[in-house]
Amino acid sequence: MSVNKQFINGVWVDAVDGHEISLVNPATEEVLSRISFGNGKDAILAIDAADAAFKTWSKTTPYYRAEILKKAANYLRENLDKIAHDMVLESGKPLLEARGEWTVAANLFEWYAEEGKRAYGKVIPTNRVDKRSSVILQPMGVIGVITAWNFPAYNPARAWAAALAAGCTVVAKPSEDTPLSAYHLVNALSAAGLPPGVLNLVIAEASPVGDAMLHDKRVKKISFTGSTRVGKILMDGASRTHTKLSLELGGNAPVVIFDDVDVDEVAKAAAIARFRNNGQVCVAPQRFYIHKNIYDQFAESVKKYVSLLKVGSGFEEGVNVGPLITGKQRDSVFDLLEKTRIEKAEVLTGGHRPHHLDKGYFIQPAVVANLNQSSTLARHEIFGPVLPLFRFDDLEDALHKANDTEYGLAAYAFTNNLKTAIKVSEGLEFGIVGINEWAPHGTELPFGGWKYSGQGHESGSEGLYEYMEKKLISIGGIV
Repeated sequence: MSVNKQFINGVWVDAVDGHEISLVNPATEEVLSRISFGNGKDAILAIDAADAAFKTWSKTTPYYRAEILKKAANYLRENLDKIAHDMVLESGKPLLEARGEWTVAANLFEWYAEEGKRAYGKVIPTNRVDKRSSVILQPMGVIGVITAWNFPAYNPARAWAAALAAGCTVVAKPSEDTPLSAYHLVNALSAAGLPPGVLNLVIAEASPVGDAMLHDKRVKKISFTGSTRVGKILMDGASRTHTKLSLELGGNAPVVIFDDVDVDEVAKAAAIARFRNNGQVCVAPQRFYIHKNIYDQFAESVKKYVSLLKVGSGFEEGVNVGPLITGKQRDSVFDLLEKTRIEKAEVLTGGHRPHHLDKGYFIQPAVVANLNQSSTLARHEIFGPVLPLFRFDDLEDALHKANDTEYGLAAYAFTNNLKTAIKVSEGLEFGIVGINEWAPHGTELPFGGWKYSGQGHESGSEGLYEYMEKKLISIGGIV
């Protein structure tokens, strides 16, 4: 069986200690390949390469960098069938979702190729006739990028593309559960002519790689997508080393549905939106707060539509929901469901292993009712195929319950009343708010959370500036 390797200084290499692990298909539990699996030693080699490459890459023009990023985007589009196939194998998500994710990844490379040309800076009029002041933006340096498995192309692409467009070099550590997508991203950039050392890929244990990044002064910033727990560890470490951080952490997104909507229409859309990528989405709509006047009607409708979702291999025609990423992740969702049963909640549909699937990490999508603010499903990020239902009385009650969480990434509201839409959008304590839509994010839009959901932003022009330093240049004595 072939072994997928590390990519350091433009070369595919074995891990320093020669260690390997198996990559498992979550739909079949079969081994897909062997993966070269490193540690902090590999990270240091990658930092060495990135630091050396930064000296020249940072001096290139944004137009030169843009040509490489656009060629990489075209490579991804031209090879969409192959790379989407591999994403399904390693992540289990339906093929249609995989194709969509790769399309967005390509768009990110192209968008940042152009946005990198627009890091303008500014000239500031001063209060002295003999003084001229301006602000310029310069690339930060070596960037460590640690990303999660749930979007194995999108998560790396938005950070890599922005950092590279800004003139930074990258040491990337994707998830060992979904490395094939990262390999395809590297191949795209290599085929596009990216110089050696500008992008380095390390598949390794998270803790020693994070420590290596935190304690090496050449790494100016770490961009991390993952759990709030690990985000706190990075923040603790960064407080000692003064390493800058961008953190996209957990979420517990509320959905507030008022009684002036088409109930069946919203329920039908909710059944699709909630179970995108099997609920393994940080911005996934999670806590569904339904106005008391339509609660029973909505519960019956959403139960009907969720029960119709097809569960199975991502390659099967019409499949909506694939497996969870690992057996551990599946068991954690089963554990949450068991706790909610003990709390006397009612599972309206699903919540068990599908009867027709004896292999793979599958759960039949569940709808759970009779919940309150103290319920397990209200307090925890589920990250799995469970749709919990809660009641609310009025706008004030809805905002209180929706904001009653340590998380602040995304929130959603559905109403046909303009005043209600304005009040709820301004009252929700979240970095991203969708009104009458399930996808309040995009390549050109800032993506970031409040509270325990992180700091900094990805995507949009804000994503580019995360990898640039502002410098004031003030010249006096002009007479």
